[in-house]
Amino acid sequence: MNRRITRGRWLMAAAALTSVTLLAAGCSGSAGGDEGGDGTGAPAAEGAATDQELVVWAGTQTPITPNFNPYAVGVLHLANGGIYESLFAYNKLQDVDPTPMLAESFEWNEDGTELTVRLRDGVTWNDGEPFTADDVVYSFTNDTVKPAYLDDAVAKDGSTVVFSFAEPAYANEFAILGSTYIVPEHVFSEHEADAGEDAEGNALTGLVAWDNAEAPVGTGPYVLDTASNAAYTAKANPDYWGGAPKVASLRYVGIDANQSAEDLLTTGQIDWTTMFVPDPERVTSTGGFGYVNTPVDPVVLYTCSNTDLGCEGAQTDVAVRQALDAAIDRSAITEKAFVGLAKPISPTFALLGRDDKWIADGMPKESPQSADAAAAGTILEEAGYTKDADGFYGKDGKPITLTLTSVDGWSDFNNAAKLIEEQAKAAGIKLTASTISWNEFADARVSGEFELIMGGVVGTSLADPFQIYREWFTGDYTQKVGTALEPGEWNISRYDDDEVNAAVQAASETNDEAAKKEAYATVQEHIVEDLPYIPIVVNGTQTFFNTTKFTGWPTEEDMYMFPPSWQGPSSGVVLGKLGGAE
Repeated sequence: MNRRITRGRWLMAAAALTSVTLLAAGCSGSAGGDEGGDGTGAPAAEGAATDQELVVWAGTQTPITPNFNPYAVGVLHLANGGIYESLFAYNKLQDVDPTPMLAESFEWNEDGTELTVRLRDGVTWNDGEPFTADDVVYSFTNDTVKPAYLDDAVAKDGSTVVFSFAEPAYANEFAILGSTYIVPEHVFSEHEADAGEDAEGNALTGLVAWDNAEAPVGTGPYVLDTASNAAYTAKANPDYWGGAPKVASLRYVGIDANQSAEDLLTTGQIDWTTMFVPDPERVTSTGGFGYVNTPVDPVVLYTCSNTDLGCEGAQTDVAVRQALDAAIDRSAITEKAFVGLAKPISPTFALLGRDDKWIADGMPKESPQSADAAAAGTILEEAGYTKDADGFYGKDGKPITLTLTSVDGWSDFNNAAKLIEEQAKAAGIKLTASTISWNEFADARVSGEFELIMGGVVGTSLADPFQIYREWFTGDYTQKVGTALEPGEWNISRYDDDEVNAAVQAASETNDEAAKKEAYATVQEHIVEDLPYIPIVVNGTQTFFNTTKFTGWPTEEDMYMFPPSWQGPSSGVVLGKLGGAE
């Protein structure tokens, strides 16, 4: 069937999986100070200038389809941060002020209906045209991407943009400042009427239909050089506002499996990657590579949960989801599939340790770490299921049968899925784990045509679960099965509950912590009970980087930015700081 992608509430580029988050700021929530911020720029580059090419694997598989349009689902990683930048960059690992990028300061009015942003002076696009306030206005108001929550954006003068809202919009602060990529009006406006199809023949219209693959015009530290189905390369932008990068060239490679990437990493053929490596010492023992593990992003079972929006299968019964949740041995999955690198997850989706204050009284702090097959059976029996002669539960003569898919080559997810298959069987639930290609995985998430998928939830960039609640659990961020989710929509489960929707809306309109906690209590009561996403673990995020050739990496001692090679726009900050080893 054709799925027409129309004007969206674009808040981020889907391929990079960057997140939209609540920044709980007051009237003067800002970068660098109580009166609107006065930060001067991203971290300066370290080390010496070098002609050594930095080789990056950001998880891209082959064949690579060149696409550098930050509005497109298939955008390649360099585009988000390396070529296109946001107004600010947020460090999701720490509760700190954001780093000024294309803007230098911002300030809310008293009631949260107006946000004034002061832009950086002296920035140019890589085609030589000046960066202006009109470019920022265009990036938020063109017909393809204007968010529903935004009333208007106006260039007050050449260096100031004022965003206005019909109601308090504190919750959209990060969406505006930290996850929207600023594009050149003089280039993108020429492609508003584009039309085409995706790889499966689904209709695309507007800016999302354009691949921007020839010579993308951005403000970032790098400029595209070449692109093929195996790799793409970039050269340092000599006119970058933060100073010409000291690493002269980059190569982003396509690799089809973690093991192949690990082999290349171990032999020094990859310089920067974020991937699962069960034995990190195999990489770091030579002394040539640094390594950090930064667990922040939940791993879950996506369930297509909502029959009203077209979901089909046993997982649409909340009792089946609850039973499966009880059957999972998370401690075994942590140790065997994630080799001890993951952390416990909260069913409230608050990040434990960082977000504890948002967990409502009476809510479980973390999901059970051990399996309880007896409890799973009780849940199913109370819902009318009985065991057959083979020991599997069913109803009306029809056994529960579930298919759990994960991406081929993602060894940690594949191993976790196999363990869940065994654990479900022990509880009398017939579940089959299988693998699919990345393209099949991406299409299933977008279309809703699946039962269970082992996948990730993008963690918030600030110490607040609001972004997850809004984008992954509310009805405004989903579509019927068979209709493609639009860019910025992440409610893969098709979950839609009126009380959750109302509570999230209430939380978005207040800057009062007590009021937000009250709203979150309602959200948590429902999502802990309904389990549209079955929590598994908070995944370890392992980043490896070549310290023999390059300096300036985020480290345990100086975690100035979230370090993954695939995370935009923070990856652009890292690229701008790197230099050659002395």
